[in-house]
Amino acid sequence: MEISSKSMEDAIRFIFFSFLLIPANTQLESNQKGYISAVISTKGLDFVKDLLIEKAVSSIIPLQLSDIEKSAKIPVVGKVRMGLSDIVIYSVDFPFSSVATGDSGIVLVASGATANLNMKWEYSYKTWIVTISDQGTATVEVLGMVVWLKAAVINEEGTLKLFLLDYECHVKDISINVDGGASWLYQGIIDAFRGKIMSEVEDAIIKKIKEGMIKLDSLLQSLPKQLQVNSVVALNVTFMDDPLLTNSSVELEINGLFNGADEISVSNCYSKRARNFLSCNGLAKMVEISLHEKVFQSAASVYFHADHMHWTLNKIPESLTNTAGWRYIIPQLYEQYPNDDVKLHVTVTSPPVIRIADHDVDTTIYADLTFEVLDSSEVVSIACISLVISTSCSAEIHRNNLTGSIKLTNFTSSLAWSNIGNLNMHLLQAAMSTVLENFFMPDLNLHLRNGFPLPLPHGFTLQNAEIVQLDSKVMVRSDLSYTVDMISRPGINLLATA
Repeated sequence: MEISSKSMEDAIRFIFFSFLLIPANTQLESNQKGYISAVISTKGLDFVKDLLIEKAVSSIIPLQLSDIEKSAKIPVVGKVRMGLSDIVIYSVDFPFSSVATGDSGIVLVASGATANLNMKWEYSYKTWIVTISDQGTATVEVLGMVVWLKAAVINEEGTLKLFLLDYECHVKDISINVDGGASWLYQGIIDAFRGKIMSEVEDAIIKKIKEGMIKLDSLLQSLPKQLQVNSVVALNVTFMDDPLLTNSSVELEINGLFNGADEISVSNCYSKRARNFLSCNGLAKMVEISLHEKVFQSAASVYFHADHMHWTLNKIPESLTNTAGWRYIIPQLYEQYPNDDVKLHVTVTSPPVIRIADHDVDTTIYADLTFEVLDSSEVVSIACISLVISTSCSAEIHRNNLTGSIKLTNFTSSLAWSNIGNLNMHLLQAAMSTVLENFFMPDLNLHLRNGFPLPLPHGFTLQNAEIVQLDSKVMVRSDLSYTVDMISRPGINLLATA
């Protein structure tokens, strides 16, 4: 019996990723905690459970069963050889289902199911003169089918190991409708094949479950430990510790720190496991993703050390691109370089300091603003102003990306050096306020609006997301939707990027 189906593999591969948050019975404690945690609520588990059943059913239909042959003694007729062939399950319906969590794993039950089969029948028997045979078709309705399974996942060195702990498929009864044939044929098929048909259906469903779990376990072992964001930075998605299970949610942690695109780092883990806000507050959302402030700090550090935090302000007013526009603020600049072009160059001098307070994200940026002039085709550095810039950031969601915007709250400036003598810092302070507010902040927001992808199972999209900043963390609480065509994409990318 061959029951191979690429779509079934894809469905199981995709769906069970959402159930990876369930620990095995023996759970080892670890001091390593992640900076990003994902919590799936009861509502989320129900959503995934319904999706699992829908995708599993659609991917196994039609399901071919083995041919069946049997000899039976029929009253009056005598010994008859009967056979069933081309037995195909063409529809399955599960009207009732439930999912429950426990110390030993997750239990998924789909009950009250019906299934419909088509098949061909034939029979032959010998009389003292000739052999009599006939053939035709029949339909079968499976009644009261129950599918039950228990699964668990543990963390093995940063990857996930999947176990199918127990499983069962039970068919309560079947109803057979035979088209054509002699009057004794119906009862003959019922007597000869009822139990065999039921067991074939049960065995086929169980085989599909076991095949899918084996393929998924192999897939989990091959999951990458980092998610490439761009050519500069990657997100470490190594799984940390064993999943945490409660009676209303499950939680999984990943390392969550950014590192250079060609590096892998699994150190510096958070020492305190995040509170389960979904269960504490009874939030009516499917999932919550919590990101510690160190996630953002690590991203800032990577970009800084990759020398990506310096740029020229190109969108300043035309009047400030010539020394004449600065003649009343920096008179000696115009006197020494009359009507020369001016460029303002910003260089961040250390990784920005990011702190997540209640309802706000505060960022302090240490930067140098350098004045440059183009004098006789030669670029000359004139002066440098040291800036300490205080900003307020707000987090936003765009599709599956966490993005943000930034605004200036305060800054201080001081003269770092000058090749044209002392500068009037009082006048410069007002000018710097205009430059930072109207030109530097918009440049930063152009970079921030792209954001970075949240680690979600491939095919899922956030819906009606809410963001909360609290206790050194940004928390994204959201419902989920699933895009059907994403499941057929080639490759082994289970992490969705916007």
